[in-house]
Amino acid sequence: MTEIRVPTLGESVTEATIGKWFKKTGDTVSVDEPLVELETDKVTIEVPAPSAGTLGEIVAKDGETVAVGALLGQISEGAAPAKPAAAKASAGVAPESATGRPDLKSDTTKPINAGPEEPRPKPETSAPETSASSDAPLAPSVRKLSAESGVDASTVPGSGKDGRVTKGDMLAAIEKAAAAPTPVNQPAAAVQLRAPSPPDDAAREERVKMTRLRQTIARRLKEVQNTAAMLTTFNEVDMTSVMALRAHYKEVFEKKHGSKLGFMGFFTKACVQALKDIPAVNAEIDGTDLIYKNYYHIGVAVGTDKGLVVPVVRDCDRKTIAEIEKGIADYGRRARDGQLKIEEMQGGTFTITNGGIYGSLMSTPILNAPQAGILGMHKIQERPMAIGGKVEIRPMMYLALSYDHRVIDGKEAVTFLVRVKESLEDPARLVLDL
Repeated sequence: MTEIRVPTLGESVTEATIGKWFKKTGDTVSVDEPLVELETDKVTIEVPAPSAGTLGEIVAKDGETVAVGALLGQISEGAAPAKPAAAKASAGVAPESATGRPDLKSDTTKPINAGPEEPRPKPETSAPETSASSDAPLAPSVRKLSAESGVDASTVPGSGKDGRVTKGDMLAAIEKAAAAPTPVNQPAAAVQLRAPSPPDDAAREERVKMTRLRQTIARRLKEVQNTAAMLTTFNEVDMTSVMALRAHYKEVFEKKHGSKLGFMGFFTKACVQALKDIPAVNAEIDGTDLIYKNYYHIGVAVGTDKGLVVPVVRDCDRKTIAEIEKGIADYGRRARDGQLKIEEMQGGTFTITNGGIYGSLMSTPILNAPQAGILGMHKIQERPMAIGGKVEIRPMMYLALSYDHRVIDGKEAVTFLVRVKESLEDPARLVLDL
């Protein structure tokens, strides 16, 4: 038997959620063939098969939370399916069944929290509720739920290994606490409860669990709104010159560099020039200190079907437009395939988001903490403009800069947008470093 375990997930990431299994028990697998999809707070990854054979057992089911190193399943050698073993496991014939715990619970939760280096527990003589679960460390998901809901995890009966409190135990306790009347001297638990829908509407609703990535995005965006003094200022840019330059060199550029010439390369270089002139926009607040960064790692927001990710193009001041375009195209492709690495989404100093590709005419983007600024690009819309005393139809784009007013003053924010506008309306400034 070859064990399938949760790999190292990256810095500060200790657990993941089982997204879906690509194989069923008894299916033949090849070496390095994707077996299961794991969802973390930052990215979705696939766990490949460590060896060839037959998927003998699936220990961690879809939707369960697993820690790094936890057992996911096993691969048996040869092509013979291991369905009898799987049936035996599903029937509850497990060592823990002698402890008096419900077989379903022990079957589901034991492998999640069990690591390869954990010692075997001593036999228990009391119910799981009275085990030494208070001495065992709580899982990150349990601590998080406890902090958010106000429900003390130490008071929750544990159904996991050694009586540990699992995520399912916490969710059940939160629901129970929400249904119970709230004492006068105790604040209500911070749990969002939805009023039940009318029967006619409830039958037409579909409830889908949020992915860990979406939950993390929601939490971080809300944290930014609660901590940063966020404002948004606007300007507009005439895209005539950039569009003409792109149309003139589009084919030659693609032939030489093997990458399409888009607008993101121009915007990235324009932002770098503006960041050099207005260093506060590239700064970060740390307690009572301001950290000014003399490097330019630009995050590019990429929308996927599972949520927003922001891969970082590093050292954009040292890269050509062609190198930037290649990097962005590669990140976008791998983001949609769920192949981005965690380190590729860390360390950004400024972010650019392009709602215009979806048709957005104007928006107020939210900061990507701990950054102090984010630029929003929007749809190119032809509008009548007064040019030299005449009305002309020009392709215009609204630009939005959301910024942390604790770091950036209004004058600096407006000046930054003006610098971006100048570089885009006269692209020669990018070449001449003006």
